[in-house]
Amino acid sequence: MCGIYLSNIPFDKNEIVEKLNSISFRGPDFKAVENINGISFGHLRLSILDLDPRSHQPMHFDNLTIVYNGEIYNYKTIKKELQDLGYQFKTESDTEVLLIGFKHWNKNILDKINGMFAFSIYDADTNILFSARDRLGVKPFYYYWDDGQFEICSQIRPLLGDKKVSNDAISMFLDCAFIPSPYTIVENVYKLPPGNCLEINLNNNSLKINEYWNLKRVEPRNISYEAAKEELRELLFDAVRIRLHADVPVGSFLSGGIDSSLITSIATKVSKSKINTFSIGFDDSEYDESKIAEQFASILETNHKTTICNPSDLLELIPKLTEVYDEPFGDSSALPSLLLNKVTKHYVTVALSGDGGDESFMGYNHFDSLVRNKRIMDIPFIIRKSIAKSGVLKLFGMNTHRIKNALNTENRNDFIENIFSRKGFLLKEKKQDYMKHYQGYKTWSDNFLQKAADLNIKLWLENDSNVKVDRASMAYSVEVRSPFLDYRVIEYARSLPMHFRYEKGKQKKILRDILKDYIPEEIFDQPKRGFAVPIGSWMRTELKDEFYSALNDKFLNSVPNLNVPKFKRLLSEHMEMKEDHTAHIWKLYVLSKWYDEFGFR
Repeated sequence: MCGIYLSNIPFDKNEIVEKLNSISFRGPDFKAVENINGISFGHLRLSILDLDPRSHQPMHFDNLTIVYNGEIYNYKTIKKELQDLGYQFKTESDTEVLLIGFKHWNKNILDKINGMFAFSIYDADTNILFSARDRLGVKPFYYYWDDGQFEICSQIRPLLGDKKVSNDAISMFLDCAFIPSPYTIVENVYKLPPGNCLEINLNNNSLKINEYWNLKRVEPRNISYEAAKEELRELLFDAVRIRLHADVPVGSFLSGGIDSSLITSIATKVSKSKINTFSIGFDDSEYDESKIAEQFASILETNHKTTICNPSDLLELIPKLTEVYDEPFGDSSALPSLLLNKVTKHYVTVALSGDGGDESFMGYNHFDSLVRNKRIMDIPFIIRKSIAKSGVLKLFGMNTHRIKNALNTENRNDFIENIFSRKGFLLKEKKQDYMKHYQGYKTWSDNFLQKAADLNIKLWLENDSNVKVDRASMAYSVEVRSPFLDYRVIEYARSLPMHFRYEKGKQKKILRDILKDYIPEEIFDQPKRGFAVPIGSWMRTELKDEFYSALNDKFLNSVPNLNVPKFKRLLSEHMEMKEDHTAHIWKLYVLSKWYDEFGFR
């Protein structure tokens, strides 16, 4: 896990070092800058495999030079294949395997590697720079391109300079609480989409992007439930096993949920040493899962550490939030994620997580919502719209936001999209162009739950969950590995009949049945809480002055396209405990802090 930087803009070495220093938390073990044929290569190393200096980057092989961030989990298999072809290796790193593999197979190496990665390889003979990002977008990849000049980096801060903030990106953020790829907060800087490669030909100053992997049309397999359960178990065991390999201490995050407890259970079976586990708790029982996690840890016999989080802990982390999340990021669970990694770093450098299980196995509450509202959505829209306008909902005591949303939504695809985007709720003028990049979910499956899961993977997983985990872990130089984000698990889960994963309101059915072999069902069968924080109540109490100070009229009026009167009404309703508008208030608060951090007021 590292930080990369490349550019053909003629910055001097001190300028590049300064750029790397601004994200030095990504790789505290070694920093290097080299220039080859007018291209500057910068690298920050967090040493995980082969801690010897021989594995520092930039790394060279014949005419090739690489800078790389991530882990190739199946590198040993690929290395053996290359050795059989006659190649010799000087290190024990996955970096050298990736580099030599590219030498032999060129871009076809992407079909062979299983991992999380963002890398660039320069060929001095052809004067072509080849870059790629992993299939699920676990590792970040930002690039600036303008008439042949480029910069590439693991984070956007080193690329900001005096670039202009994108007003459209602000609107996207207010809709989604993140800025979806390929867009970023500034103009002319982009995210390389997951499963894509980028090639810059420096002979003619051209750039092209090609997709090498994506979700595809899927039909449920004809397979028995028991056979599917055993195949999935074997696949998860392998996904965990290959992620336990490291030359530094490894642990596991353990919440009270199904995903992390299953990953930890498997890790205790695969690991040769006792697993260290970590969890975050809260004084508020509505959000606290730490007691359940401690039960799991006792059953699994792990070395467990619980950290209780309170408002002052979060307030202290807000400067860290704006430091490492260098685009506006509105998921408040980033705060406990930061705290969890801060604690974890004292004990291990690599941690397994359960991220990705909810997307593939229907774990989020919105899947229940889709099922509950299916019959409503089957009613013709013209009738539903009339019902919503009438007083019938109030008459029957059904004046809920979710039901009204279903009644007012034209079709099921729009209802799915509303899960992830508020579609102009806070805006003066609605802007929806970003959704054009995510329309594949409509054609990959006929099942409405699978459609929602696919949009979850393509839109939310990359831009929210993966960003949250990457920045929170890198903030404290921790590498997080997620077995559920193994592309083989994603593809396998999508091939299973839906009732294997979701049946009669029972989420993650097949995962639950696998977990029963390690933890009694009566212990793990708990309501889903998610990795949330009671920020909504805190902003009415302990943090009230902080929020009012940040969300002043001067700031609100400076936000492009924001419906200020509407937001101020929401803020008042929330503070007076009439409605819960936590998500909207937090988004504007985060944006205010981002403005302060980067001087964009």
